[in-house]
Amino acid sequence: MICSSRLPIIGITMGDPCGIGPEILVKALSHPEIYQICRPLIIGDATVIHQALTLLHLKSTIHVIDHPDQGRYASGTLDLINRSFLNIDPDLPPKPSKATGCAMQDYILFAIDLALKNQMAGMVTCPITKTALKLAGSKFHGHTELLAHYTGTDHYAMMLAGKTLKVVLVTIHIPLSQVAGALSIDTVLRTIHITHSSLQKRFHLTHPRIAVAGLNPHSGESSLFGNEEEKIISPAIRAARETGIDVHGPLPPDTVFHAASNGQFDAVVCMYHDQGLIPFKLLHFKDGVNTTLGLPIIRTSVDHGTAYDIAWKGKADPESLIEAIKMAAFQAKDHHAS
Repeated sequence: MICSSRLPIIGITMGDPCGIGPEILVKALSHPEIYQICRPLIIGDATVIHQALTLLHLKSTIHVIDHPDQGRYASGTLDLINRSFLNIDPDLPPKPSKATGCAMQDYILFAIDLALKNQMAGMVTCPITKTALKLAGSKFHGHTELLAHYTGTDHYAMMLAGKTLKVVLVTIHIPLSQVAGALSIDTVLRTIHITHSSLQKRFHLTHPRIAVAGLNPHSGESSLFGNEEEKIISPAIRAARETGIDVHGPLPPDTVFHAASNGQFDAVVCMYHDQGLIPFKLLHFKDGVNTTLGLPIIRTSVDHGTAYDIAWKGKADPESLIEAIKMAAFQAKDHHAS
């Protein structure tokens, strides 16, 4: 059954051709319910997708197109814009290369361009490897930095989202020893504002409830265990409240996630990477979704890497990608690409 033209077009970048991206992509799009919520469009490599279908004994037909409006968007057909000409040898250990790095970066840049031109409603990204990006000469460490640069976004935040818990990070990939020095009233306040705005616009929550985790044990215990709460985090929370945001904290990190997972808060703003990702992945290891807040386009992603250890063995689980597609479609439900 051809998908309704009223559904949003969601572009899905294939990711690292050597990783599990091609496998989880064809597995996810073998689920007919995906075509009931969006019009999925692969941006990648037709040969590699054909190899993945053969590996998994799937019967979908590849429909190569040049523009999103040429898609059939029907279950059993994989609409694909071909951007590279690669050939993966599944008998060899996966290895990043300049060719794969150039290809996966091209998929992302092409998808960004389509989204910025309103030719699709959002994009979903399969996993890439930073090593291949570097071999390709990229100055970016990953998706988020690349997306921010090419969309002209100065202020953005990483959210990890699941049905039970959503966490947003103030700092992302920096050493733990540098976290305290990277925090400021402005960075914490900006993250609270981005979280609040995104929960309203992308998750359709009229009055979001936001918790902010402290940095130190017991949120500093009146500066006994550190004063970042008193000097940085609390002033940022007060400033956010003055603008009408329903925000609470700084709350002790050892209890705030329990409260949020029980429905007391819609999201938790966290000070550093593992503070948010450890509880999140405990609850959402298989179905977690990474979504970038603050961009002018919708972008979601799987919450895992390229998994070279199981790539091209037919073992990869598509659940995170399925949830990422669903979340992109949900965020884009009032958007109709041309």
